[in-house]
Amino acid sequence: MESTVATPLVTISDKAAEKAKALLESRELPEGALRVFVAGGGCSGYQYGMALARGVEDDDVVFEQLGVRIVVDPESAQYLEGAEIDYVDDIMKSGFSIYNPNATKSCACGSSFQTADGSGAPRACC
Repeated sequence: MESTVATPLVTISDKAAEKAKALLESRELPEGALRVFVAGGGCSGYQYGMALARGVEDDDVVFEQLGVRIVVDPESAQYLEGAEIDYVDDIMKSGFSIYNPNATKSCACGSSFQTADGSGAPRACC
């Protein structure tokens, strides 16, 4: 059974919310959501992932913020609590980025991280 939370697990900036809504609209997913997850790998141990989701899984954590439904699987939730999703569009980089207070070490590209317990197996940098 999906879990809906009153306090968001992660926060999303205005710019990121607008971009997510535009992507969901362009893909004709009015009932869709932004799925945020953590996967093994990356040069610091874990890497962030995002995808547009048509639906949710039974055990997903689901919440809405700034008009965007966000879903996180329970395994990823432990690493993402308190994180902030932003959208960067400048000369050097364009795309979603995540500030994660749980990360004790991250790579230069900002797409992977390691936690205090040192879990995750680092790979070659992107």
